[in-house]
Amino acid sequence: MVALVASVQLPHVSDSEFDASLTELRELAKTLGYKVVETFVQKRASFDTTGYLGIGKRQEIAEFASHTSDVEIDALLVDHEISPSQARNLEKESGCPVMDRTMVILEIFHRNARSRAAKAQVEIARLGYMAPRLREAAKLAGPQGRQRSGVGGRGAGESHTELDRRKIRDRIAELHLEIVAMDAERQTQRARRQERQGLASVALVGYTNAGKSTLMRALTGSEVLVANKLFATLDTTVRTLHPESVPRVLVSDTVGFIKNLPHGLVASFKSTLDEALDAGLLLHVIDASDPGFERQLEVTDTVLGEIDADQLPRLRIFNKIDHVGDAAAQAECTAALRERYPDCVVMSARRPEDVARLRETIVDFFRKDLVEAKLFLPWSAQQLRGEIYANCEVLAESADEDGACFHIRGEANAIERLRKQLPESSRE
Repeated sequence: MVALVASVQLPHVSDSEFDASLTELRELAKTLGYKVVETFVQKRASFDTTGYLGIGKRQEIAEFASHTSDVEIDALLVDHEISPSQARNLEKESGCPVMDRTMVILEIFHRNARSRAAKAQVEIARLGYMAPRLREAAKLAGPQGRQRSGVGGRGAGESHTELDRRKIRDRIAELHLEIVAMDAERQTQRARRQERQGLASVALVGYTNAGKSTLMRALTGSEVLVANKLFATLDTTVRTLHPESVPRVLVSDTVGFIKNLPHGLVASFKSTLDEALDAGLLLHVIDASDPGFERQLEVTDTVLGEIDADQLPRLRIFNKIDHVGDAAAQAECTAALRERYPDCVVMSARRPEDVARLRETIVDFFRKDLVEAKLFLPWSAQQLRGEIYANCEVLAESADEDGACFHIRGEANAIERLRKQLPESSRE
């Protein structure tokens, strides 16, 4: 599929910000399967109220689409969210189907959602986006079928648009109920998992395509999807840190963030990001090789604030340092990052030694809250031996004719659960 890209640069937007946003839109287009053959830009004090771009630029696009290009243009991608009337006028004058930035992102989410919850959340966002655009769609369709007559010719009846809007409202309400039920089910599953495996959990957050999925696979040894495209991961994946540690640490990969993420998606994907809210530690993954990483860092900070996760302990991970250049360039970049962000980790998820160091940093973070204790396990209760080794670090073990004594280190709540399972005579 072939696409054109168009964007207006407003006075308050710097050249670097403008170029970064356009590059991002081209990457989004690639994710959807489009090949961008031409980009049209215009500097304006404000968007044209009728067609986003000025009339001259709209005519230039129409001329290119009809005469200059030797292939059919499948879409004109606009790097802002525009109003339904602007989209309709731009589509009529350019002769190309128009997709604004929000519609592009919604389509990517729609294609990539896998779980029931993600699909429902995406559908809510898409329906919310479509509802105000139905009237403009009716104008494009022409007069036929715009109005349904009332019964027996009396009354104006309901327009197709009104009927469709009512159906959308009903469907959104139905989906919200489904999500509430799925959230309750997910909370129950999460509580059982935490009760069984302890509360140590890490969530990978950050800009889309920062290498989170690659890092997830390296830390957990799991086969998660790794693709060089935006929003390859939508559904939260949870795995155990590998090799297993004491305490056992759960690692979750979350949906990537992006500048100008449609607000409806931020709200509807809050449940997908709940793993981040439950985490004891956030790993904020940043692409060290991207010249615009500061902008990406700000986007992540903003979204974390919107989901009330900005107060959680956070470790900045500057990933992809191996993409910066030669060894000298990498060393210089590493030194600069560590000077600016003293507590950060600079690494490559493709280097086993870097991953091993990060793993130790994660384990050390959770070990600082561990406590030591002694448990006496009579021979009649040896079935608990496996649970002691699974939930705690055994520092020493001795035995006599009555049973085994364990000197252990672990989470206070895990040790307390083990004590409650011991025979009463052994709990002291």
